[in-house]
Amino acid sequence: MRTLLILLALGSSLSAAPKRAKNIILFLADAGGVATVNAASILEYGEAQKLFIQSWPNVALSDTSTASSWVTDSAAGMTAIVTGVKTHNGIVSQGPDAVRGKKDGTRLKTILEYAEERGLSTGVISNVAVADATPAACYSQSNDRRSFGEIFLQVFDPRFGDGVDLVMGAGRKRIYDGVKEKGSNLDSVAASKGRKIYGEVSEVGESDARPIVLTDGDIKVPEAARKAIQTLSRNRKGYFLMIEWDTHTDNPEQGLGNLAKLDKLIREVAGMVNRNETLLVFTADHSFDLRMTGGRRGEPILKDYAEWKKTHKTNEPVKLAAVRVDHSHTGEEVIATGLGPGAEGFRGFIPNTRIFGIMMDALGWKR
Repeated sequence: MRTLLILLALGSSLSAAPKRAKNIILFLADAGGVATVNAASILEYGEAQKLFIQSWPNVALSDTSTASSWVTDSAAGMTAIVTGVKTHNGIVSQGPDAVRGKKDGTRLKTILEYAEERGLSTGVISNVAVADATPAACYSQSNDRRSFGEIFLQVFDPRFGDGVDLVMGAGRKRIYDGVKEKGSNLDSVAASKGRKIYGEVSEVGESDARPIVLTDGDIKVPEAARKAIQTLSRNRKGYFLMIEWDTHTDNPEQGLGNLAKLDKLIREVAGMVNRNETLLVFTADHSFDLRMTGGRRGEPILKDYAEWKKTHKTNEPVKLAAVRVDHSHTGEEVIATGLGPGAEGFRGFIPNTRIFGIMMDALGWKR
């Protein structure tokens, strides 16, 4: 009888063990704070809490402060998310011992680098310059987020594994110019590493497992995401993919619209992947000063925005009947939520560094 009870207890403990994630897809809404998420739902659906991410049961509120400031930029904000260490504004995946533009700090190990070290496939996608702070924090270390040439050249000089496998984003001219300022030719560097740089996602062939896409204008994020998942999922060990979509609301119509589009992409991706082995994460690097200060049900929240634009400059604070926007980052918490194995870690009030820990725990990795 005693043996039976022990076996039953052992079986119960094994069944209760948390499932491990094989893959992680991190969706990053740049400047997508709580107020922006709420307004995006109302703009798109005429109701609050209609976004797909707002149906996820595991939700936390993430602090976004830096090692020295209450209000973060994307560099420090994303560094905390992908390394578990807070640093200063302008610093990309280096420790708080760095001085922006003057002194390198400790090179922090990112979750993408952990994935590379373990043989997983990795990728970054962004609708803005893919050497800018948010994507850069995944694959590079720099004491100045403006150093596009230095940052992007690290794609070809990885510290772990063979480096980030798939890179898709905007900022083509600025990246080429930045590399030229460092005394190199980007096409030559890529060719020497056996890699090709494309101008559009549609140009990437089926056989290219490590494509780099740099567009002159806005990249088509859904197309890039589909291609990335198709490519990275060939690795039986799994993959890590970061997808950024800019949701700054200097232009509230564009910013809120982008968040709604990102949410639709997340819904699509959730239907594409194996939900038993893929952790989907949604969060923001920082919030933005958008507030809903009025409005009525049944009326578009940006109904007076077209008229406002006729008489105001783009850098002026936006004051509409339902929405007010000031052009600055803000310091309050942002949503951090997940779906899939390990998502139960998203609960309560957490520091942004904890998001890194949740992802590592989901994969079963020690740091």
